Amino acid sequence: MVVMSPSGDVALQQRDLIVWSTILMLLVIVPVIVLTLWFAWRYRAGNAEATYAPDWDHSTVLELVIWSVPLLIIIALGAMTWVSTHQLDPYRPLERIDAQRPVPEGVEPLVIEVVAMDWKWLFLYPEQGIATINEVAAPVDRPIRFKITSSTMMNSFFIPALAGQIYAMAGMETKLHAVINKEGVYEGFSANYSGAGFSDMRFRFHGLSEQGFDAWVAKNRAQGEPLDREHYLALEQPSHDEPVHRFASVEPDLYEAILNRCVQPGSLCMKDMMAIDMLRARNLCGIDDALRFLGKTSLDDIVGLRPAVSY
Repeated sequence: MVVMSPSGDVALQQRDLIVWSTILMLLVIVPVIVLTLWFAWRYRAGNAEATYAPDWDHSTVLELVIWSVPLLIIIALGAMTWVSTHQLDPYRPLERIDAQRPVPEGVEPLVIEVVAMDWKWLFLYPEQGIATINEVAAPVDRPIRFKITSSTMMNSFFIPALAGQIYAMAGMETKLHAVINKEGVYEGFSANYSGAGFSDMRFRFHGLSEQGFDAWVAKNRAQGEPLDREHYLALEQPSHDEPVHRFASVEPDLYEAILNRCVQPGSLCMKDMMAIDMLRARNLCGIDDALRFLGKTSLDDIVGLRPAVSY
């Protein structure tokens, strides 16, 4: 029911796509069902008035109707799919607040960094410098840019009232642009099974006024504690039915470290590892030169890496 009566413009456009696709397909489905019942009644064995034509096998008019109507429906569905695939691309920044209002010039989206964990959700606000567990909020009518990753296995980030679901994968970042148009509290959850605590992997999304959002941020700063890498590594351990946690500050570049799998002290970030591989593949330098290029003196600067590297 939430999917069919959403509170965000992106979800509303997706709802309309479902409705129009269903209507177009019913243009064939309903007549077929009606004609099936009508033919069964009309040409029953007990109806002597029905025309009996055992040698009849072709009608040009019927062939045209039978093939042209579905073809036109497929063309219409294809056109809708093509347009909506581009307009509702989750990576595409929003161009409108709703059907009547474009995004005002100069308005920047609210960035929310999302980390799917076992079995809870971590939300980081780089602009506000705060973070939360299992609670997220945004002002009404302000575009939102979600940057989504995972600490371990794949999950699916889904707030039905806001927008469609999108996957969260370790070592990768997906994006979702959305906007909430009504104040309220909405359910969010993982829509992809990820183990024993999956059923409790739920959170609340708060659509707030500008003043309400500012108050929510102030509440997190007043009641929260600092979130550093050591605290994050403790949070990363699997837990069930985790309550809301608030963090008044966040260590710089924590999200980038989570994304690049290098929160653990001394570990090599994925982006650096890929840069080394690229330089070596192009024979631009040796591995020690590549490390120095990335700000490392040698492999000995990276704890535990040397045995895993082949020269």
